[in-house]
Amino acid sequence: MTALTVAELGSVTAAEIIDARGAACPGPLLEAKKGMGKVAMGDVVELWSSDPVTKTDISAWSGKVGHEFLGVIEDDGYDRVFIRRGK
Repeated sequence: MTALTVAELGSVTAAEIIDARGAACPGPLLEAKKGMGKVAMGDVVELWSSDPVTKTDISAWSGKVGHEFLGVIEDDGYDRVFIRRGK
């Protein structure tokens, strides 16, 4: 599935919100990995990160491990990255 539009992402309800703002790579990715363990398959994790590399890292990681990268909403000084747990 391709990434959702910003409007579609805005209506997604995350089962877990992880605030990794201020953490440098690989901190946000490690937090996302931990967060995935807290949600059921098919649930969405929303990761907040101020590291510009995070969205690329999360997209690549999601594909490798079987999760679905839904997309990114750019907020005020940080990104809201959405991932659906696939396994």
